[in-house]
Amino acid sequence: MKNVSTLPCLIARSLALFGDSWSMLIMRDAHAGLTRFEEFRKSLGIAPTMLSNRLATLTEEGLLEKRRYSKRPCRDEYLLTPEGLDLLPVLLALAVWGRKHRGGGEFARFYDVEAETEIDLVSIDRATGAPIGTRPLRLARPSAPLGESDNDGVRPIT
Repeated sequence: MKNVSTLPCLIARSLALFGDSWSMLIMRDAHAGLTRFEEFRKSLGIAPTMLSNRLATLTEEGLLEKRRYSKRPCRDEYLLTPEGLDLLPVLLALAVWGRKHRGGGEFARFYDVEAETEIDLVSIDRATGAPIGTRPLRLARPSAPLGESDNDGVRPIT
């Protein structure tokens, strides 16, 4: 099996960091203000060993920063780093997709605290102003010039 963390695809490299849904859910909870091991464990219902491993990875990868808040007993909290804060739009984009395609029944919602409104995320291309997904896309591999493409105009992600 290929090590996707070294592929030229940034989606593959990013997904290699998370490995499974637990890491993304930890990041969701960190953005919701949880910082302590027991808070994460209670929120997620995750086994302590698995939670420890995921928190260690997220810390090693620079998404969370571990800080000691108690010496006796030894207790740490996990705070979002600037890199971790940058993940919020990705999490919200997943929530938008989930609401559209997996939203049956009750589900959690995200609110802007100051405006007291539900977040209604829209992804916009900065250069064109067009909403993402409304215009055709092309993936250019690093070895191909930007203008080159396969016969159908789309390069597969590998």
